[in-house]
Amino acid sequence: MKNNLFTSVFAPGTFVLAVCVAALGASGASAQLPGDCGNPFESGYGPFDYRTATYDQKHLVEIVGGHFTTSVETLVSGNTGTVGKELDYTLRAFPNHPRALLAMIRLGQRDRTTRPKGAEYTVECWVERAVSFRPDDIGVRQVRGIYYSMLKKYKEAIADFKTVIEQQPDSANAHYNLGLSYFEVGSYDDALAEAKLARSLGFPLDGLKNKLKAKGKWRE
Repeated sequence: MKNNLFTSVFAPGTFVLAVCVAALGASGASAQLPGDCGNPFESGYGPFDYRTATYDQKHLVEIVGGHFTTSVETLVSGNTGTVGKELDYTLRAFPNHPRALLAMIRLGQRDRTTRPKGAEYTVECWVERAVSFRPDDIGVRQVRGIYYSMLKKYKEAIADFKTVIEQQPDSANAHYNLGLSYFEVGSYDDALAEAKLARSLGFPLDGLKNKLKAKGKWRE
């Protein structure tokens, strides 16, 4: 299944992400990281929780330092090095920066590599570092759910989307993504329920509905 995580909100039948999520309380609890992913709690600048970082902290890294400008986010070019290097710096300063995390995932996807040029760690590491840094951040949980779905780890994706819904039950995005994951593992009744719930919450796309129709599993 083709996924463009930056524009997938416009693509029926793909996993979607809304990066504007409610800020929750910070937590310093960490989970064990896979392989050699470094310590997300250590950085030359920061690290800061992106949800509560000040304007000046963000501006210094993103704009003044040029590490997360539009050209970086759209994967066109870096300002002080490769796009991977810029995202590396951004994610060291703000491990749970949702848009930078998405950009790193898309960069790996575009370049067909697990470790983009200029980045010290693999894409998986950056994702897991974000969750380890702030496990209560439902924004990065949603990102990881989408990342898992790209790897066809749908059971793991389901767990993350459920975590998002537990804290944000009216998230149409999360219900839709959960429905897609249920569909992929053959839980069509659950997928149907999530598709209808997402619609009732205002989700605009019919991709999941069309998938269920194609399987003869859609019911009004």
